[in-house]
Amino acid sequence: MKKKEIKKLSKSELEKNLLRLKKDLFNLRFQKINSQLPNSSKISQTKREISKTKTFLESAKKWQKEL
Repeated sequence: MKKKEIKKLSKSELEKNLLRLKKDLFNLRFQKINSQLPNSSKISQTKREISKTKTFLESAKKWQKEL
């Protein structure tokens, strides 16, 4: 997901997306352990998506506090 797409989402959608990404990462780790993961770069991509989402949520909270 790109930054432009993340900015368009509401807070509740971002939180749902974050939960989904965490579940995906959990499942990807299990697939890696069981040697069922065809593309190991998917783990790092998912981690990046999680960090983007968390960063945007935190910056939005700080910005709302200033108002």
